[in-house]
Amino acid sequence: MDKAILKVEGLSVRFGALKAVNKVGFEAQRGHITSVIGPNGAGKSSLFNIISGAIRPTGGKVLFDGRDTTGCTADQMVRAGLSRSFQITNLFFELSVRENLRLAAQFLEHGRGLLLPTGHSRRANDRVDALLERFALHSRADELAGYLSHGEQRRLEIATALACQPKMLLLDEPTQGMSLTDTQETEALIRELAGDDLSILLVEHDVELVMNISDHVVVMHQGEKLADGTPLEVRADPQVQAAYFGEIREPAHA
Repeated sequence: MDKAILKVEGLSVRFGALKAVNKVGFEAQRGHITSVIGPNGAGKSSLFNIISGAIRPTGGKVLFDGRDTTGCTADQMVRAGLSRSFQITNLFFELSVRENLRLAAQFLEHGRGLLLPTGHSRRANDRVDALLERFALHSRADELAGYLSHGEQRRLEIATALACQPKMLLLDEPTQGMSLTDTQETEALIRELAGDDLSILLVEHDVELVMNISDHVVVMHQGEKLADGTPLEVRADPQVQAAYFGEIREPAHA
């Protein structure tokens, strides 16, 4: 089995004259946390949208789990084993926590039982119960998702993305708008989730969080890959320091 679950080769997308993503390439290893960082407008979200099937690339390839998935739609990517969360919370706020998870877990029935009472979908219900427990949402299971705190909603969204038992989870700024406590809890959760059965690709604005939990970091700037490597390698890269962490100051001469 290939150690890389995701390979991005020369990936590009244009919006008119704008090159949002320009010949980007990297690999994400199985069971690892790979993070994409960069200033606003660097092309991170466009890259995520190409990989997840939300938009079609104008050049390059996406290889997922040994298959060429370039240009696949979002639902095709879910069936291939890739699921994602969104930068803006994407839940059914008028439905309960359990119902949000139940709708996402219905994927496990492979189209069977859609018109039957929910009690007949044992596999999906078992998955919902497991997620409620794992994400500490069991006490809120019958409350409307709209009544949860922001941190709880973000946690529910990650749980919803995991309901279909994906091989890879894409998280788009999961800590956006969170308090320090919620951010720390989410950091621990993401670290716990990654493993043999799940690989994670993360776009995140919190650089310290990224450096704490990532196995591999990809830095983008103006639509292109500026650097990639381990957190230590990325921190030490002069180009990254100049473009992302601020200009490097030369030592004063005596």
